[in-house]
Amino acid sequence: MSENEGASGSTNDMHFLRAVTDMAERLPVVTGDAIYTDKGIKLVDKGARVDQRLYDRLVSHKLRDPIDESLVADNLVDAPALLALARSQCEGMDLLRRLVADLGDVERLLAPLQGLLLPRSIAFKLTVMREQRSELFEHSVQMALVSIFLALKNGWNERECVSLATAALLHDVGMLYMDPAWTDPDHRLSTTQRKHLVAHSVTAMLVVRDAKVYSQAVEMAVLEHHERMDGSGYPRGVQGAVISPMGQVLLLAEVVSAFFEKFSDMPGQRLSLMLRMNHKSYPADLVHHILPLLYDEMLPGLPLAPMQAEVAHSTAALEAALTMWSQLRANFPAGWSQLPEASSANFVEQSLQLLQKQLAESGSHPSQQLHVLSYLKDDAQGMGELTLVNREALWKLQSIINDCLRRWPLSTAKGTPLEGAVAQWCDACARIAPAAPKD
Repeated sequence: MSENEGASGSTNDMHFLRAVTDMAERLPVVTGDAIYTDKGIKLVDKGARVDQRLYDRLVSHKLRDPIDESLVADNLVDAPALLALARSQCEGMDLLRRLVADLGDVERLLAPLQGLLLPRSIAFKLTVMREQRSELFEHSVQMALVSIFLALKNGWNERECVSLATAALLHDVGMLYMDPAWTDPDHRLSTTQRKHLVAHSVTAMLVVRDAKVYSQAVEMAVLEHHERMDGSGYPRGVQGAVISPMGQVLLLAEVVSAFFEKFSDMPGQRLSLMLRMNHKSYPADLVHHILPLLYDEMLPGLPLAPMQAEVAHSTAALEAALTMWSQLRANFPAGWSQLPEASSANFVEQSLQLLQKQLAESGSHPSQQLHVLSYLKDDAQGMGELTLVNREALWKLQSIINDCLRRWPLSTAKGTPLEGAVAQWCDACARIAPAAPKD
């Protein structure tokens, strides 16, 4: 969906309709109002049961009204249901237990959820998310709690936290309009799919706007949840104070939640390392509240051999990526950085320079690691830290590739020789770097 379309233009999207009709096979869904095409032709009568047979009819027409405004389902998501799930998460999830312990009162963390405003269309979307994308629903509730924690620690009052919790809860509602396969970590996105993925924050913002009950501040925070303080985020690439206060909370809460969801081993230490290596990307005043909670999770007596093997492999991968770029750059024409077609090459060059600086400052640049490994050979703690540094470096390498392909769709078969070289580097490195998070 483009930024100029209303959310209703995308509500008829095939993926959302598929999720609705799939849900209707288990949870009774009926039409609360008749459904009409944009030409005024009645497609479905009021009171009709929604099922798979309606999918083809609905998806082949542009509807006059958003489909979720015409449907009624049992057991819609409401504030008490969200509160019950949040309370369960606070008891069972390691990250949230840390936040509650720091605040000293679980009720203080949960209180803003009681004030959530959920009109029928929004409650219906959240119900579809709960029934069809349960991991996304649980992530959204967890992110709301992390956001509330950060805001409370920064002195926000409960009323301000209600708006923030709303934005956090709805930040990923745009994912309902994407093919669920795209969120599979093993699925490599095409250029077109990557554009759709990046657009999910715009879609979510438009869904929030079309509800006509939320403030512009909530809309903007939803739009900004993948921005970064240094301008490296999306969809607008804004930076610093241009990102709203709620947007700044959400962008940090998103990455904090993601690390504890994606990693079962040492998520706190991984997150601490990432935040320290990328300190310009995240709001320092908010990071300050998180870092003390990310205690060292490395246990004594871990076997060294697997870590040594991983460090050797990741070091070789990083060195190969850096060497290949250096070799390609050596063949660039004189004054290449000033050429009109040099945008993607300049982006890779500057990104790799920053990555190498970060690695050098931590003593883990590939050129340093032979020396480092010599005195860490019997040190499990030190080897574990180096393992995490290398994982983060490979993660950043994949992020550089993803950002480059998102901004400049590249092909080795098209474009100028300079653009072809960048495409060649991205293609080769994508085979050696792990997939970075897609959402």
